[in-house]
Amino acid sequence: MAVPISLSLSKLHFLPKPKQTQLAFTPKDPNFLFSARKKTHFPSPINSNSSENLKNAATILGLSGLAFTTLMVGSASGSELAIMGSSSFQFSEPSNALSLHTWASHVSSVVEWVTAMALVWQYGEKSGYESWKGLAWGMVPLLGGAFCACTWHFFYNSESLEVVVALQAALTVIGNATMCFAAFRIYRSSQKQSRKL
Repeated sequence: MAVPISLSLSKLHFLPKPKQTQLAFTPKDPNFLFSARKKTHFPSPINSNSSENLKNAATILGLSGLAFTTLMVGSASGSELAIMGSSSFQFSEPSNALSLHTWASHVSSVVEWVTAMALVWQYGEKSGYESWKGLAWGMVPLLGGAFCACTWHFFYNSESLEVVVALQAALTVIGNATMCFAAFRIYRSSQKQSRKL
């Protein structure tokens, strides 16, 4: 025997008023599994056309990241050729050279960060909350720090480029501060919006 339970989310003032959701459970079932009878739909600030544009941009960024990774590890493939028996072409890498998997991780992280910046900016434009664009700007110093790290690794962690490591550390501190400030601006603007309601 199923016992219907009615649950309304409309009492939460910060959410749009959805349709009433009914949940039912069977006391005979030892796990008391819940199943929803109606789905709740919330309005989306981004329309389907811009969603398609974001998917295309993410695909292009992903493919360019893959191509960049392939270019960055060209020297690793040269050493593999030497191992395979091509005695005329010998290339020896330092022991601290990054592997293909590590380069893929580094480059994909940069591509993901750029994609996140683009998505945050797009959300700020489409939703009308301009403070979100400030978050995208606050992410820029951390992107610079990521480029510093990739540059240092590309040159096999050369001691002559220790200044790049210091620059990366400085950009990380600055980026954390700018993102914190941007998050505070988003919080403050959301408080103003809730007072108007």
